Amino acid sequence: MSEQPKVDDRTMAVEEMLCFDLYSTHHAVGQVYKPLLAPLGLTYPQYLVLTILWANDNLTVGAICERLYLESSTLTPLIKRLETQGLVKRQRDAVDERKVRVTLTETGAGMHQAAKHIPDCIMQAFGLPLADLVKLHAVLGTVRTALLKQPAEPHS
Repeated sequence: MSEQPKVDDRTMAVEEMLCFDLYSTHHAVGQVYKPLLAPLGLTYPQYLVLTILWANDNLTVGAICERLYLESSTLTPLIKRLETQGLVKRQRDAVDERKVRVTLTETGAGMHQAAKHIPDCIMQAFGLPLADLVKLHAVLGTVRTALLKQPAEPHS
């Protein structure tokens, strides 16, 4: 196993930290989404769940969790709020009652049309050519995959 390069002993400025770049960019992206989602009455995580269901309705909570890299304990309250808003229905799977299926209501399915402009707005806000966005998406996917493979215990 090759040894990873070490950062020198000085204290790294927050602006030099890659993780801070990701964190602050995440925050900035959220600020762009907020006014786009407000007229729909959605939060960003709710929008992600609906986006998944718009592409493939009638999924189990577990399947949605896998797509969003979330635990069911995080996702279930979010789905319950979507249900309260009349956008989705939850019901036990007919074959395996341990599973809960989530389906769009007519209102939730209809919201798709009202949200169709959002991806283009976000792409424009990024201020990068499409080719660079495609590369960035691939790099971030590679980074996420590597991070998810890390052991739960930190290295010393």
